[in-house]
Amino acid sequence: MSERFVELTGIAVVVFDLDDTLYPERQFVWSGFEAVANWLRQQMDCPDDPARRMRELFESGCRRRVFDELLAEWRCPHAEDWVRQMIACYRDHNPVIRLYPDAEAVLLKWQGLFQLSLISDGPVRMQQNKVRALGLESLLRPLVLTDRWGEAFRKPHQRAFEYIESVTGCRGPECLYIGDNPQKDFVAPNQMAWRSVCVRHQDGIYANTEAPPEGQPEFLVSELSYILISK
Repeated sequence: MSERFVELTGIAVVVFDLDDTLYPERQFVWSGFEAVANWLRQQMDCPDDPARRMRELFESGCRRRVFDELLAEWRCPHAEDWVRQMIACYRDHNPVIRLYPDAEAVLLKWQGLFQLSLISDGPVRMQQNKVRALGLESLLRPLVLTDRWGEAFRKPHQRAFEYIESVTGCRGPECLYIGDNPQKDFVAPNQMAWRSVCVRHQDGIYANTEAPPEGQPEFLVSELSYILISK
């Protein structure tokens, strides 16, 4: 694997992951925490800054139970019901997020040269809000949000990749997948003989994640601008 420039030829289709590949996922998380904090302030007198405390809990490793831990600390009697509402607020809010500069650059550079597409896991409305906030509707086609088929079809399932092939008419090494999470992003592309690149932005949540034996990406880069591709 290379950490600098990667040159690929014979590419017709470039498919991106979304979170921590095209924009910093922490931006969405912080934006969601602000939305949840505003909701909380309407429900109670908060003993602390809720957004700040949620960020601290998240960075401490308590990522899937941030809301539960916060309400437990504050001894909230409505915790079970409020957590559900906090999750809905987090997922449904209109996020304040921006593309990575290197992502914006390659999206503009590769427009019209390659078929550009997206495969992303996660609740559909939440992912739609991210796509809309980043202005990706006009840049990427098709936009494949795997949860439309159900969580069982999230990566590493092959269905989304097979769908890209069926829509574009391209197969195997004509297709390039770019993602950030070695745990799941590259298993299906490897099985289908796609080319693959893992981008590890320094602030990525999965920057230090190891890949399973069947999920090793072909190349590793620290910026999308290090990927040089041609047909």
